Amino acid sequence: MEKLTIQEEEAMLAIWKLNGGFVKEILQAIPHQDIPYTTLASTVKNLEKKEFVKGLKYANALRYEPIVSEVDYKKVHMGNIVQDYFQNSYKALVNFFVEENNLSAKELKEIIALIEQSKK
Repeated sequence: MEKLTIQEEEAMLAIWKLNGGFVKEILQAIPHQDIPYTTLASTVKNLEKKEFVKGLKYANALRYEPIVSEVDYKKVHMGNIVQDYFQNSYKALVNFFVEENNLSAKELKEIIALIEQSKK
């Protein structure tokens, strides 16, 4: 699965959040709306070419629906990050966030609880 550009990822996050939409709706769902409509429309067309969304015609407009799920995209690309930057070690990933003070002891305990729950 192809890695998306930052702009494409931002558009996909909005599309996933909406579970599809027209370009105007997608634009409104993007947190900072300083993206020109035409730029977003081009970005969404690129996503369609890359087969991340499909355009369904409604009268004279296209409504774009996700083909690739957010979960599937995250699985592939988070796995790549762990592989490329942390020698395929999730422990090294967690250690990185601990050392950078981005992860508290409380959050670590919550992660451990999640792991233990998933094993049940």
